[in-house]
Amino acid sequence: MSKSPGHGPGPAPAPVVHDVIVIGGGIVGAAIARELSGHTVSVALVEARSDVGDGTSKANTAILHTGFDATPGTLESRLVARGYELLSRYARDAGIPVERTGAVLVAWNDDELDALPGLRKKAEDNGYDRCRLIPPEEVYELVPALGEGVLGGLTVPDESVICTWTTNLALATDARQRGAAVLLDHTVTEVSAADDGVTTLHTTGGPVRGRWVVNAAGLGADRIDALFGHERFTVTPRRGELFVFDKLARPLVDLIVLPVPTSRGKGVLISPTVYGNVMLGPTSENLADRTATGTSEDGFAFLLDKGGRLMPALLDEEVTASYAGLRAAIDHPDYLIAADRAQRYLLVGGIRSTGLTAGMAIAEYVRQTLAEAGLDLDERAELPPPPRMPYIGESGVRPYQDAARIARDPAYGEIVCFCERVTAGEIRDACTAPLPARTPDGLRRRTRAMNGRCQGFFCGPAVEQLMSEHGPHQTPCHEVTSR
Repeated sequence: MSKSPGHGPGPAPAPVVHDVIVIGGGIVGAAIARELSGHTVSVALVEARSDVGDGTSKANTAILHTGFDATPGTLESRLVARGYELLSRYARDAGIPVERTGAVLVAWNDDELDALPGLRKKAEDNGYDRCRLIPPEEVYELVPALGEGVLGGLTVPDESVICTWTTNLALATDARQRGAAVLLDHTVTEVSAADDGVTTLHTTGGPVRGRWVVNAAGLGADRIDALFGHERFTVTPRRGELFVFDKLARPLVDLIVLPVPTSRGKGVLISPTVYGNVMLGPTSENLADRTATGTSEDGFAFLLDKGGRLMPALLDEEVTASYAGLRAAIDHPDYLIAADRAQRYLLVGGIRSTGLTAGMAIAEYVRQTLAEAGLDLDERAELPPPPRMPYIGESGVRPYQDAARIARDPAYGEIVCFCERVTAGEIRDACTAPLPARTPDGLRRRTRAMNGRCQGFFCGPAVEQLMSEHGPHQTPCHEVTSR
């Protein structure tokens, strides 16, 4: 009896070999996958967690930097400036929330005041010439709620706040629409290379094979580097804790209030957010544990003390949430991007908090470096437009405010999360998107649901019910590929 084609025993299909595997689904990795998938190569984005943007990228200060205070002449300074241009344009095309607030650096002592002219000179050396030194009375005109003792300031009119969650999701979604495979729950445990030039990543989700590997693993970049036989750097997790104040605090802060930076970092800032809140932080604490994203009593005490001196009135407002993120600090003064031609391996390490702004420029640089190393990268003739992302900012029109949209689909008029005005339609869309929300935290980052005053206490059961109705049951959690 004959068998129909495609049924019964036969040779197993040859395993897929990608031209490039990108390790790390944060902003930098997603940007690299997007950039490369715009060319005639097959790309896989490999992420250890169950969602893109669930590591370092989800918990930062969400500032779109001009790069005014980067060290002139470094790769970082060049890529931050270029990234500011690229991400500003991409945000407009993809609907990523951005607010052009501007910033002011505030000097509180003579040493900080003396440092301001040098910071202006550094900005000019970086090609940014719009900084201006201002006296204390002008600082108070810009931010009347600041505490006593301001000695002067430096304005940076083009600093902005952005939605880091939407940025990461847009880049990963764009990569997927361009044909990249997005492999979630794939923690890399071992690396092996074959004589045919193909590298196999052994992961918790199964083997992934590719001709080139790009390591953009953030906190895990040194460990991946070691799997390729290198000992170039060590990542030190640097915890930054932050307070998020209620929207009623927003009138106190219309622009970003920056400290004068030190060798330890940019210090504690006060900043508006695109969601209508005010943020205070971050702290800066080196740790050994790469999973220690919990907040601490000492961190809270530090922020309360610092906030009380910077802006006493802010501490009269309600704290909506606190959170902590880990930054990948390394003992290297610049971004560490290097290709090993023999191994067909490229390291993207030491990407600090500026990686949010520089991500798309880093992706350009990676593409150029790979091309110089011998990878054929011909630009594709036709590409889909950038995805238009759901708008979760506060300054634009949200679905619950859009009468025409509600008339077409009443689900956008059914508010589920009252603190953040999130509708049933938005939750449904987040659960059925190309890269869907699979967890409550993933839903928070896509919609703001449960991010408000009650932190899900009131709306949690209704949100959970909608997720169970619309959740991506049909797609394995570990693999999302283009269709």
